[in-house]
Amino acid sequence: MSTLFVSDLHLEADRPDIGEQFVNFLKTDAMEADDLYILGDLFEAWVGDDDPNTHYSKIKRTLRKVVDKGIPVYFMHGNRDFMIGRHFANETGVEILPDPYPIQMYGQKALLSHGDAMCTDDVQYQRVRLMTRNPDWQASMLAKPLKERLLIAREARRQSMEQTINMSLDIMDVNKDEVVRVIREYGVDVLVHGHTHRPDVHTVDLGNRKAKRIVLGDWYTQGSVLRWDLRGPKLQEMPR
Repeated sequence: MSTLFVSDLHLEADRPDIGEQFVNFLKTDAMEADDLYILGDLFEAWVGDDDPNTHYSKIKRTLRKVVDKGIPVYFMHGNRDFMIGRHFANETGVEILPDPYPIQMYGQKALLSHGDAMCTDDVQYQRVRLMTRNPDWQASMLAKPLKERLLIAREARRQSMEQTINMSLDIMDVNKDEVVRVIREYGVDVLVHGHTHRPDVHTVDLGNRKAKRIVLGDWYTQGSVLRWDLRGPKLQEMPR
């Protein structure tokens, strides 16, 4: 048995292949796990729990089946699905976690995060992140008709794509000093995050000791999962 970690699936109706791969993952791998952690950007966009999108319905039903089998599923907001709320949690049975979130994993102290808060070199994004995480801003957005919210989300995605085309990859990556600061603040051995779509395992030099930073991959070209058991964490790709 092992604990599974995934992130950055960016599920949407336009990419049913990713949705089917995730549903299959939930029906197979997740059903044999101790726990499942989804560290943000499960969906490409989420404008509110009242969205009746049928593509999302299948995902929610399958998550519910995993939970009903007695396997805890934990969800952390990403930069695409930060509007997921209590109704979604009640429907699926998932537990929504704060970001960051410290846990104990087989004798090691670990910290879970979506990862975007550590991309401090992207100053413009951090301003947007601060605004969109504000409860008053979210309440104002949810008060708008669903059709208007969908249009706003579509325009936000278009603008985001335009802004990132000419932006340095280093600016969009996590800031190394911020990573060190966060690991020291929480006193952990391992930091697990997604967001950057750069799956890898890094050694972080803290001076007096070393820690590990594990970056989960996205699911655009293949599945990406971190399996953690008594032997330690192992980052794997899952070919389509």
